[in-house]
Amino acid sequence: MAITTAPKLTRRPTPADSTFRYMCLGAGVLVLIVLGLITYTMTTKSWDAVSHMGLSFFTDKHWDIANQHYGALSYIFGTLYSATIAILLAVPLSLGIALFTTQVAPLWLKRPITYLIDLLAVVPSVVWGLWGALVLAAPIRTFFNHIHDIFKDVPVLGTIFGAAQGKSFSTAGIILAVMIIPIITSLSREVMETVPPTDREGALALGATRWEMIKGTVLPHSRTGIIGAVMLGLGRAMGETIAAALVIGGAAQISSNAFASGDSLPAVIANQWSEADTLQKSALIGLAMTLFAMTLIVNLIANSVVNRSERRRAV
Repeated sequence: MAITTAPKLTRRPTPADSTFRYMCLGAGVLVLIVLGLITYTMTTKSWDAVSHMGLSFFTDKHWDIANQHYGALSYIFGTLYSATIAILLAVPLSLGIALFTTQVAPLWLKRPITYLIDLLAVVPSVVWGLWGALVLAAPIRTFFNHIHDIFKDVPVLGTIFGAAQGKSFSTAGIILAVMIIPIITSLSREVMETVPPTDREGALALGATRWEMIKGTVLPHSRTGIIGAVMLGLGRAMGETIAAALVIGGAAQISSNAFASGDSLPAVIANQWSEADTLQKSALIGLAMTLFAMTLIVNLIANSVVNRSERRRAV
């Protein structure tokens, strides 16, 4: 007796399906076009300064407007240094808050904390900057001097925790950390809440403590989302303008002293743009192009780390 197989059913796409498909494709292509136009515009507008300085535009730390000598290295360093300080301060606090609200806090306490963190995310950056410049900078200098007195004779740490100057890399890092904590916390909390309850309850039923359950179930399941949240916070910290400009100090220098004054790429653009001549504006656009490239690199690294974590988890 011959066995007949059922014919393969194919469903012709409806006009609505085709329209939705092309709309999504158009949105993706539009993003690429916008990125391409941004890159082209900044490259052409900054070409005068980059060609005037050559490769030293990116490797020289001196920024001398009077002699038309423009080096971006000190601003690149200041951007990365202050953003690193912000990440080091924000990530432990953000993960702690996210774990507390999702795994420990009762419902009556979870909701107010969640609302408060979400409200902090909408505070304008200029408010944080003014608070840092007018309220935080003076008392934090005394605190920094105490830290310097403690570590001044310790190798390496004595260099990192040097003499305090009030507005500094660390002051900017603290303000940026406060600004990115709501972002990292909210995203991490949303990811942690996707952990299946059966996984958590199964770990506890097998005799695991609450911390063992978090370490063995919640964190591995949420790893990729947490990495993405941290990278998003890092991009926000690197690109922040007004808040950083008000508290970082405005000194174009490269120093390992976290308590020294410095400057960052977005801050110097905001401070100098209004009074810049043609060549200086070209140099400032070159700084913007550099910051744009740095954020793209951060996003590419984040995608690479997330994809690698997903592959390891799948195995």
